[in-house]
Amino acid sequence: MNFFCALNPADESGVSSTLYSLTGGLEECSSSSSSTSAAAATSSTMNGTIPTKLVDPVDDPLPGVGTYEDFNTIDWVREKSKDRDRHREITNKSRHSTMALLLSISDAFSGWLLMLLVGLKTGAIAGGIDIAAHWLTDMKEGVCLNGFWFNHEHCCWTSNETTFQERDRCPQWKSWAELVAGSSSGPFPYFINYMMYMFWALLFSFLAVSLVRAFAPYACGSGIPEIKTILSGFIIRGYLGKWTLIIKTITLVLAVSSGLSLGKEGPLVHVACCCANILCHLFPKYRKNEAKRREVLSAAAAVGVSVAFGAPIGGVLFSLEEVSYYFPLKTLWRSFFAALVAAFTLRSINPFGNSRLVLFYVEFHAPWHLVELAPFILLGIFGGLWGALFIKANIAWCKRRKSTRLGHYPVIEVLVVTAITGLLAFPNSYTRMSGLHIIVGNSLGDRAAGQGLYTALWQLALALLFKMLITVITFGMKVPSGLFIPSMAVGAIAGRLLGVGMEQLAYYNHDWFNGWCSPGADCITPGLYAMVGAAACLGGVTRMTVSLVVIMFELTGGLEYIVPLMAATMTSKWVADAFGKEGIYEAHIRLNGYPFLEPKEEFDHSSLAVDVMRPRRSDPALAVLTQESMTVEEVETLVESTHYSGFPVVVSQESQRLVGFVLRRDLLISIDNARKRQEGVVGASHVLFTDHTPAAVAPEAPPPLRLRGILDLSPFTVTDHTPMDITVDIFRKLGLRQCLVTHNGRLLGIITKKDILKHMAQMSNRDPESILFN
Repeated sequence: MNFFCALNPADESGVSSTLYSLTGGLEECSSSSSSTSAAAATSSTMNGTIPTKLVDPVDDPLPGVGTYEDFNTIDWVREKSKDRDRHREITNKSRHSTMALLLSISDAFSGWLLMLLVGLKTGAIAGGIDIAAHWLTDMKEGVCLNGFWFNHEHCCWTSNETTFQERDRCPQWKSWAELVAGSSSGPFPYFINYMMYMFWALLFSFLAVSLVRAFAPYACGSGIPEIKTILSGFIIRGYLGKWTLIIKTITLVLAVSSGLSLGKEGPLVHVACCCANILCHLFPKYRKNEAKRREVLSAAAAVGVSVAFGAPIGGVLFSLEEVSYYFPLKTLWRSFFAALVAAFTLRSINPFGNSRLVLFYVEFHAPWHLVELAPFILLGIFGGLWGALFIKANIAWCKRRKSTRLGHYPVIEVLVVTAITGLLAFPNSYTRMSGLHIIVGNSLGDRAAGQGLYTALWQLALALLFKMLITVITFGMKVPSGLFIPSMAVGAIAGRLLGVGMEQLAYYNHDWFNGWCSPGADCITPGLYAMVGAAACLGGVTRMTVSLVVIMFELTGGLEYIVPLMAATMTSKWVADAFGKEGIYEAHIRLNGYPFLEPKEEFDHSSLAVDVMRPRRSDPALAVLTQESMTVEEVETLVESTHYSGFPVVVSQESQRLVGFVLRRDLLISIDNARKRQEGVVGASHVLFTDHTPAAVAPEAPPPLRLRGILDLSPFTVTDHTPMDITVDIFRKLGLRQCLVTHNGRLLGIITKKDILKHMAQMSNRDPESILFN
């Protein structure tokens, strides 16, 4: 089967709903237990027979026990318990041995060393991406005669004929028209440049989608929805692997260079998390513990934004506000350190040759006046409206891609969108330039309106419509595609239009500004309006607030513009929230059916645990194991006849008194290993979840299989009358996968994360079957 063809076209990551069959129908079940069991009792000796070595997974750990299958959720409580036990053991040993003390110090330092490596690796990769993308973007327009590997700017650095006013013009750089026709002006040279621009754009996009399709389907999209889901505890094997890192790095350069309406900022978060996940395998503490690994991934998300925008502090706040599910204080410090190292590494590489962390660093020094607060709030309203409209339009387009034949032809889709983008973008200089050029460029000066200004305004208005429409159909295609820069470009164009209008108003009506704006003074800065508009639109799409303001502050270096940015960003969020509470990443998580409990979503219904638990009245009885009365054959029959990920263990079928909970995966691995390693285990052997051998077992019976070591003796339980809002809070704050429902100690049923998500969808008049994964 062609894996790529089976992918869900609406899913950025390439995770398909068709893979649902791999996950099992019931929510992966198990809560953690830190308790340990005693060694197996030698019942054979008591019966007068030769003692047989009994395998207990606690005393003799089995490979695979305690691990998770693909498309399952981790057990946060068990993982944290494992780490506490590991740390306690290391601490106890360090008191008795110098070598153990050194190992303890090494273990404590390993987290900081890992952060150092993540920062160095991500910074180096980001520098390479910046250099390559700048070079390939310029290649669409021409080539350097001194060496084809030089971009336009570097090509003209060594030229003695370059002036400050025309620093991009030098004899060493030739446009394609100059190389072919010997001239740069006229209809034929224009046609040649047009065709070469289209050729390179189509070539780059074709290579990008082909590499993604052939080698790493998970390398498409921005990656942030999947990163958020993974950080909440979900497992998507291969999504943060080495092939995904390699292909995403290469195809990100190609996609950005093709001129598509996308950015590299979101994918850089994915790249940073791939680096962190790969480096985690060097340290057993993080390789063997999924919860500890997610602390590193949270820090890596901060590193990704740090190198994308040159904003280390904004990156840390972005990880805390937008993507992280569990963010302890220790992770905050390490995120800050890793972002610092990554920013220093990128600064050392100096990919843009301007001693800055970003290609376009802007500095505004003109003060703003209280009168301007009104247009800033207007930009916030526009950003909120645009964000709400974009989310609805993009999700509708992705659903159409998912439900029609369009989704079966990702390569054709990418080429068609690239062709449309190139055909419409080339004639307009504002759509031809990169998104960051649009955001920070300042080609419209403070002057009286003339024909040139009117032409520029018309071009900006057309560029605004073009960017709004093309971004809707671009985001979600099978190439790496970030949303930060396209959203900011929309806001920057709208802000610049408003800024020019305010500038002309101040130019002709100085008296309206109560003496603040004197004739001949540069009272209004259109570039500032562009930055405020960019922040407003990005905030409307993603619902970011604090981190966004800090990122924009670090990008502009203007502390005095904090208030305009805060006003526009907050207004944008309020307006967008009026049309829907979820941002674009939460919308894509919901579209793809991931089991993500949004911390910001409120549960305001009056239902009880008994209303949500399974089994329902019309369902078959809950599948359970008894603590000592079932044989190996009966257990295997029960497991094979169901697709549940775990089973409650009760005293007996009659009493239904709860003893604990056992994972399906641990159960199968333990039985399989016992058949290989424990002599005499057959289908008739009793499976015991107790320390003692029951008196009912006959002396001549085969040796029992003791599995108390894999039993969770402290599963989380609620009573049948527990309000669901409390239950939802328990799931969110403890990261549970399931919770057992009891009445006076008697087991009634089970509530899984998937059950809660389906119930919340049903209460919100959404399709509960949209929750595809456990």
